[in-house]
Amino acid sequence: MLKTATACLALATVFVAAPAQASTPVCQAPAVIQPDPAAVVPPINEAALRKAIGDLPAADATAAVVRVGGKKGSWAGASGVADLTTGRAASEHVRFRAGSVTKMFTTAVVLQLVAEGRLSLDDTVQDHLPGLLPASYPEIRVGQLLNHTSGLPAPDLPDGFGYVYETRFKKWTPREYVALAVRNPVEFAPGTRQHYLNINTFVAGLLIERVTGETYEHEVTGRVLRPVGMRDSYLPGASTTIKGPHHRGYQSVPAGFGNAIAYGDGHVVDMTRMSVTSTWASGDLISTAADLEKFVKALFGGKVVPPAQLEAMFTVPDVTMFDECGLTPATYTSGMTRMVLPGGIVAYGKTGARYGYANGVGATRDLSRTLVYSVNSTGAKDSGQNQRTLGVVLASFS
Repeated sequence: MLKTATACLALATVFVAAPAQASTPVCQAPAVIQPDPAAVVPPINEAALRKAIGDLPAADATAAVVRVGGKKGSWAGASGVADLTTGRAASEHVRFRAGSVTKMFTTAVVLQLVAEGRLSLDDTVQDHLPGLLPASYPEIRVGQLLNHTSGLPAPDLPDGFGYVYETRFKKWTPREYVALAVRNPVEFAPGTRQHYLNINTFVAGLLIERVTGETYEHEVTGRVLRPVGMRDSYLPGASTTIKGPHHRGYQSVPAGFGNAIAYGDGHVVDMTRMSVTSTWASGDLISTAADLEKFVKALFGGKVVPPAQLEAMFTVPDVTMFDECGLTPATYTSGMTRMVLPGGIVAYGKTGARYGYANGVGATRDLSRTLVYSVNSTGAKDSGQNQRTLGVVLASFS
């Protein structure tokens, strides 16, 4: 959940201003918030939650859905408008594009296969998918895919929203995406650093298909969605639409952008319809707040992945992030993020963003507090878009 808040609460690597003649930044180790084993989740603060989403629609978001639960009660709310054209009110009971929350599901299926003895976290990608990676690549292990320590690179794609909008209906194949990425060299020796990239879960999705002989969509549906009772969730494949009730998703654009409509003092384009094949096993899930709450309860409760394999989803590797200084401790587990909140409460979960949709799901490990949110952000992937979702997270745990 909560990679958005991590930047604000765990403090990123600090680059200290260097003298004008120096070209190399001076690095300092980041401050780290320490967990407090005695920290207790407070009662649900309904007033803070209402305030976090109560002013919608606003410049930064058109609507929001929030669902908070746990051992101290529950709260659910929605705010804003579902559609700028009609002005229809937002609803709690809507589907949305969950984005990278999908990685939790991909990881869970891989760990199920490990529990069944059909895979090992120490197996290599090259063993199961010969020819997928260049011969010059080092061995990359399954576990390194899941916790983003593989060193696999991202594909080189044009920067900017303009390219995304122009290609929003493009249909990618998983192997096409991987082939474009591995034209580049590995970023670092596998297992030595951590870099959160979609390429890892793309390869994990291909592993699922190779080991089971079924499609990725078939396995996630049959192994997770149906057993958990997530009846309103599905993987859309090549479809560009969202079935059933949903909020429309919008992205801020400059004046003069094609198909833009006026919104407040600016302009937006409708991004509700788009292909999600560009993220596939990394970000194509369509779900609801109620379904994701079912999932996090079942997952943390050991009902999706057996306890021995589930531990990987709560374990951060002892490496640093892949950045210029290399001093920031890793924060990603296999499939999730670990976050220490103000007051020392530790939570685990995952955020996910598609244009028009900024989402998060997570909980304390003992399920004393759970949170699912979907904010129809007008800058879901923009730098600094976190303030609205950060406010929801803080209101949910304090």
